[in-house]
Amino acid sequence: MISDGTRGAPAIEVQDLRQSYGDFEAVRGISFQVQPGELFALLGTNGAGKTTTIEVLEGFSAPTGGAVKVLGHDPFKERARVRARTGLMLQEGGFFGDLTVDETVRFWRDVSPRKPHSAVEILERVELADKAGVRVRQLSGGQKRRLDLALATLAQPEVLFLDEPTTGMDPEARRNTWTLIRDLVAAGTTVLLTTHYLEEAEQLASRLAIMHAGRIELSGTVAEVVAAHGHSIRFQHPAQVAARHLPVLGGVQPQVERGTVEYRLSPDPVDTQQALARLLAWASEHRLVLTRLEVRSASLEDVFLEVAHGA
Repeated sequence: MISDGTRGAPAIEVQDLRQSYGDFEAVRGISFQVQPGELFALLGTNGAGKTTTIEVLEGFSAPTGGAVKVLGHDPFKERARVRARTGLMLQEGGFFGDLTVDETVRFWRDVSPRKPHSAVEILERVELADKAGVRVRQLSGGQKRRLDLALATLAQPEVLFLDEPTTGMDPEARRNTWTLIRDLVAAGTTVLLTTHYLEEAEQLASRLAIMHAGRIELSGTVAEVVAAHGHSIRFQHPAQVAARHLPVLGGVQPQVERGTVEYRLSPDPVDTQQALARLLAWASEHRLVLTRLEVRSASLEDVFLEVAHGA
């Protein structure tokens, strides 16, 4: 149940959220909470409903069904109370291309409801101080994303919404941005992050949820989500053995694709060890050398792809 915003309440609360556009239901009854000072990552394929969820939480539209609260308030009905305490970085910023970077920051700073850092400090934090005199339209895509981040964080928000924040950035800028985001979280900022970079979620998120077709399919810490998907044994398919003659390991049939044999096993390490022992005994019995043999835990990418493909 949505709380009343009293002390100790979650910073973000989503209860059975539904959002429709005509006959299309973009978000189909999702629920989650984000605690103060936590970074929560919302993952999913294009069209999963991530950006729609953020737009509702930012108060751009009222939900079709369910309820949301940010800092204890309805972001649509009480937008003035919420907006002053939040920051937002959308997938595309609405800049005035003929303003310089410095002029853009100073304009946003002048209309900020709080007393933020100086324009110089803000640009130094996102490594754009050397671009202060450059017109915004002359910036690269990655530099514009860093300017977006500067504007989203200049008022020191209590809650920060980051929608694909590092798209277009080079690897160094992306990692520097991660450091900035970590610093914000360490200072107490609550962050809701959407990203297509799974490594980004692994590096930054306290918890995450994976959406597909408007619903949350999985949620928890990275370790919890990955552990639930078990282990796998892989090796190169021996040319002299037909696929139908490969062994069954612990009741699991092999999957053969592009010359690789894979067994997807349970999360129990005992099951995996027994399956490996059975496989090695079978290979020895048939005098086979299993090339590229590996035993590995599921990765976040494995889990994401299973959800995306409806597995």
